Amino acid sequence: MSTSPSAMSLVELAERKQLPRHQFTDHSTVRWIEDNRPQFVEDVLLPLRETSRQLLSRTAIPAAWLAEPQLRDSLHGIRHAMRTAALAALLAEVAGADETDTSTLIIAGALHDCRRLHDKDDRGHGARAAHWVAEHADLVWAHFGLTPTASAVSQAAISVRLHDVPYEDFTATNEADYARARQISDLVKAADALDRYRLPKLRWWPNARHVRANGFVQLRACAFDLVVWSEASHLRGLDSASAVLAALERRELIG
Repeated sequence: MSTSPSAMSLVELAERKQLPRHQFTDHSTVRWIEDNRPQFVEDVLLPLRETSRQLLSRTAIPAAWLAEPQLRDSLHGIRHAMRTAALAALLAEVAGADETDTSTLIIAGALHDCRRLHDKDDRGHGARAAHWVAEHADLVWAHFGLTPTASAVSQAAISVRLHDVPYEDFTATNEADYARARQISDLVKAADALDRYRLPKLRWWPNARHVRANGFVQLRACAFDLVVWSEASHLRGLDSASAVLAALERRELIG
């Protein structure tokens, strides 16, 4: 079980602008998240195909793949990665993505933050993760029971690299890469944004103005529930992977 290294909650630390480099959820912060549940529209989730369900059960990547071991259970660790992968799969269903692209999305979602060094504004972590994914493609795809193709690896790497670059900051190089992996990049960005309910300031929560994905609004309730359920389960003693898998089962996304 992980807790904040400070006696203060993450919400209090965020208000004081004193968030540490490595940030761990705490009971007070989870209660604060629950107390600030937005007024959601009723969500109707499209069922996930069986291949997506199988892949989601494998999204707990090995801790050895993380650049910083302390981030395994932090706000940008395994729980965030697994939830992002699940939300990417749901967005793929809304977008009508085929099975191949959906598999690539799930992999990219699970790996998008693997090269982070801390939980603050770690500029360039997307580029570092993209390089790592491309360099270790055989290892990564084998973990998911798949064989990598040049196209899938390229699109996954592009989406991972661009996930932490705001659209308005795209350079000419970014735009060229984006044109080669537009849908996957959009959906990874949106899935990552949907999981922002875990963050300890309301203004950091999901905002549709920053994404380009149909289904973003209708998936907000699901995203919120996955955060609350898995964070609370982790605080009750479940390891990060088990906490998220339990939340996915509760939402009937796997199982």
